Amino acid sequence: MIGWRVERVSASAAEVHGLELPEAVTRVARVVEIDTAALVLGSAQPDTDVDRSAADRLGIEVVHRRSGGGAVLLEPGATVWIDVEIGRDDPLWDDDVGRAALWLGRVWVDSLAAVGVDDGIVHRGPMERPSLGSVVCFAGLASGEVTVGTAKVVGISQRRTRGGARFQCAVPLRWDRDRHVELLAPGLARVGVDLDLETIVVGSGRELTDAFLDRLP
Repeated sequence: MIGWRVERVSASAAEVHGLELPEAVTRVARVVEIDTAALVLGSAQPDTDVDRSAADRLGIEVVHRRSGGGAVLLEPGATVWIDVEIGRDDPLWDDDVGRAALWLGRVWVDSLAAVGVDDGIVHRGPMERPSLGSVVCFAGLASGEVTVGTAKVVGISQRRTRGGARFQCAVPLRWDRDRHVELLAPGLARVGVDLDLETIVVGSGRELTDAFLDRLP
């Protein structure tokens, strides 16, 4: 782990997604603990995908991120969220957006294996976005993201500026299908697809976070 600054923050999803990349980006690994449950929509995802009455009843904040894809449900203690930042002069940088996160996916595969989740594969092909992927992030697949069997285990979104890139990584520690269906019923009706995803139970978030930080190049 050469040259990485580790930050640990406790904040709302809206606050973290609102952080700007500095002009001079350096190596940062930011471990995020959210203090409020949030449903984070992709930048182009319509607000009408969400049942607002259900979100209000469940006390779940609805926010938008600046990257694309479908919604991610974040609840305290239920997701490992780590933001990774590198500058354009970093040896890990790749000008090709399709290759840019491959190194990060390999780190996640090694980290998952360290906590007993084997057979992770880094997706290297073009983006796969079935209709359900426009509603739920973990139904789609982008380059650098990690699968185990048919289950997507690590989601990675990317923001790039003239100074560098921020990769926002999410690993669900549990998956509540019923809650997703309740919150995203309008979106699921829009695409006309049932929410049927294979999931993997990763286990300890702290152990996975430590394994990831230890394996950063």
